[in-house]
Amino acid sequence: MKKETHVLERPPEDAAADWTIPQDWSAYTAEEHATWDKLFARQAKLLPGRASAAYLKGLEALRLSESGIPNFEELSERLMQLTGWQVVAVPGLVPDDVFFDHMANRRFVAGNFIRRPDQLDYIQEPDVFHDVFGHVPMLADPVFADYLEAYGRGGMRALELGALKQLGRLYWYTVEFGLIEEAEGLRIYGSGIVSSSAESVFALDSDSPNRIRFDMQRVMRTDYRIDDFQQNYFVIPSFEALLRETVETDFAPLYAEILAQPDIPIAAILPGDGVITRGTQAYAEGKG
Repeated sequence: MKKETHVLERPPEDAAADWTIPQDWSAYTAEEHATWDKLFARQAKLLPGRASAAYLKGLEALRLSESGIPNFEELSERLMQLTGWQVVAVPGLVPDDVFFDHMANRRFVAGNFIRRPDQLDYIQEPDVFHDVFGHVPMLADPVFADYLEAYGRGGMRALELGALKQLGRLYWYTVEFGLIEEAEGLRIYGSGIVSSSAESVFALDSDSPNRIRFDMQRVMRTDYRIDDFQQNYFVIPSFEALLRETVETDFAPLYAEILAQPDIPIAAILPGDGVITRGTQAYAEGKG
């Protein structure tokens, strides 16, 4: 039996040259819409008091709801009015250069498939719930929307400079698994956290992970987990600060400096780190 996967070597026949495909919203089954509703309802109960103000505001402004998988055309109309972004459907993970080009042009690529009912708690490849519920509300925030566009432009340069792994860590520790310090305390904004019921709790409440103040070079040197809860979370002071550092940094000399240094192991604490929480790492160590 062939393993189900959405990692493709080339665009399928019905895809455009930029890998986009029709969402084909009318083809979703009642079971698929019900899966979205179940996931949405679970996260909607968890996120108030945990998610960043920008995320919650975006969720409301885009009118995402427990009423089935969103239609990308309707969603894009609302998003375009707010920040000039749109959501485009793709068949799965796309090549890096394609991903960066879409992002640099304010097009967010989203898988048009949804996980099976027996995959509610974990799916290896990002589906429409992760991509739309997890990512798109943050695109309604003008500052974060600018950050992602800048990241897309930076991705093209990273490809040329051989620093894709280093830049990818920045995406991982901000866009996917970032925390922000707000007046009320630490809040989550990374899509990998806000779309996960278990990590929405773990990221803020567990004494296991390290929570470290964001530093661009530190983040770009730090390995990460792809198969379980994170052992490090990096905390930004504001989205404005993240955007400012991204657009003001000359990445060529930064990459040259980073590439000459060893990677930082997962869970390591360095002398210069701004440690908010020194984790016990009990969860990771207990997994063996």
